[in-house]
Amino acid sequence: MARWKLTIEYDGRPFNGWQSQKDKSGIQDYVCKAIKDFSKEDVKIFTAGRTDSGVHARGQVSHIDLERKTDANEMREALNNHLKPHPIAVIDVLEVSNNFHARFSAIKRHYKYGIINRRAPLTFDKGKYWRVGRKLNIDPMITASKYLIGNHDFTTFRSSHCQSKSPSKTIDEIIIEQFNDTISIRISAKSFLHNQVRSIVGSLKLVGEGKWDQKKIKEILDKKDRTLCGPVAPAEGLSLERVDYA
Repeated sequence: MARWKLTIEYDGRPFNGWQSQKDKSGIQDYVCKAIKDFSKEDVKIFTAGRTDSGVHARGQVSHIDLERKTDANEMREALNNHLKPHPIAVIDVLEVSNNFHARFSAIKRHYKYGIINRRAPLTFDKGKYWRVGRKLNIDPMITASKYLIGNHDFTTFRSSHCQSKSPSKTIDEIIIEQFNDTISIRISAKSFLHNQVRSIVGSLKLVGEGKWDQKKIKEILDKKDRTLCGPVAPAEGLSLERVDYA
């Protein structure tokens, strides 16, 4: 039996998140069906992170164990064929050691949140970015984001439905950049709480609009009170970009 690492890209809009659902509407359901169609095996799939409904991925990582003799090229081509016409693609397949685990071997996860800052509605980019009509100033957003770097109790930025045992997480990096009317917010950490990235983005947006002073981010972080968080940013702007392994 061989262990295989799968790097998967998907448009999250048509699906009910990554996790398997009773009605088979999760991305995991479609991937597992494609694996079974190819291998004739019922496999258990392990994944780096369970993205929510509407959240996208360019570099989701999963692993499976298969008895079938195959190679990386055959598996990639076969899975992509069985995944048609759904907006899910297996970008890369790699045989790995049995010590590899898609979730527990990960040392860093990288998310990107995309905002288009304009009054006009979105056309080509609808469903992939959050359109914010009020002008954003990214300079105070950048300053405010620095209060979130490092290890903190992120209760303020944690969903009430989060199942993590602890609210403490370590954010390694937040990069905020703007090109014309497109703003990208990249956040990297070993692991995240449920809705943590979208909660952070929603609060930073209030700073960018001038509704909040940049120091308010530190104030609400220190108070560890979920009710003080800004509105959670919509799922459509979020993408899991990459997962790093040693």
